[in-house]
Amino acid sequence: MTHEERQSRRLLVTGGAGFIGSNFTRYWCDRYPEDRVVVLDALTYAGNLSNLEGLADSGNFRFVRGNICDRPLLETLLAEENIDTVAHFAAESHVDRSILGPDAFIQTNVVGTFTLLEAFRNHLANRSEVDRCRFLHVSTDEVYGSLDPDDPPFCETTPYAPNSPYSASKAGSDHLARAYYHTYQVPTVITNCSNNYGPYHFPEKLIPLMCLNILLGKPLPVYGDGQNVRDWLYVIDHCCALDAVIHRGTLGETYNIGGNNEVKNIDLVRTLCRLMDEMAADLPVKPSETLITFVKDRPGHDRRYAIDSTKLQTSLGWEPSVTVEEGLRKTVQWYLNNEAWWKPLLSEEYQSYYAQMYG
Repeated sequence: MTHEERQSRRLLVTGGAGFIGSNFTRYWCDRYPEDRVVVLDALTYAGNLSNLEGLADSGNFRFVRGNICDRPLLETLLAEENIDTVAHFAAESHVDRSILGPDAFIQTNVVGTFTLLEAFRNHLANRSEVDRCRFLHVSTDEVYGSLDPDDPPFCETTPYAPNSPYSASKAGSDHLARAYYHTYQVPTVITNCSNNYGPYHFPEKLIPLMCLNILLGKPLPVYGDGQNVRDWLYVIDHCCALDAVIHRGTLGETYNIGGNNEVKNIDLVRTLCRLMDEMAADLPVKPSETLITFVKDRPGHDRRYAIDSTKLQTSLGWEPSVTVEEGLRKTVQWYLNNEAWWKPLLSEEYQSYYAQMYG
């Protein structure tokens, strides 16, 4: 189907003011300006309206502040906007915070996903045309647990073995999405992605944390021995994959999305130091690699993640287009250009959290 031949969609994007959700919303509004896009976000600490700046100028965009646990709000939105596609990003997503306070992760990731699925199931029962309807559940590779150095990458049939309250809550939400397809025929599709990076990433996560600490001349905390391996996926590549899954994915299926970029944490941090030394003017400490500080490892820290995206590549024709070097260079440049975006995020609450995590 060509771009001109496709029918327009009416999307509800949950968590659309967060990191991946806002990048997806921007991607979708740019690629499909004929579609109606409604963002629902509770604007917790990691949700940021400035991530969506400029989109309100479009007559096809609407922002609603609200929580996915609010069933009456969900049912009202689905009905009045005649939603046919849900892109579900809303989640508590930081492992460290899940260790400090797991309650919010169970509430948002499990109860919230259940509430959203129930509301969408009820909504579909009142629609005459449901063939094109979709419920995209966006999840993580962390549900699969940890890999040894020589293990093959995670595939869609890898048994679930979550090791943190965060990954356990996401595993629970995955199982709910799968069950709603098999029990109630809710048209769900599940994706499990590797570590994303790129613009609009809240500074608690590894890459923005390192970029901002280098700019501020602060220590660069690296857990344990720094040998933990992650597969890095540039967020726009992820958005392209989700586009393919929404339009061509098979209902009830799971698709793994990876960047084919396995990197040890310590090597990633050293690459960021090199790029910042090259690209940033007047750094307070240079070379910035001297700021690297090894800190006590996090409890239950998974050693290695890696994703096998063969199913997605062969069935839907997607593949990552951005190498980790290219993506990191773009990301560093974005943070250098957008101090007005990240500086207000370094709030008193963030500083308190930072001190609790890294001393």
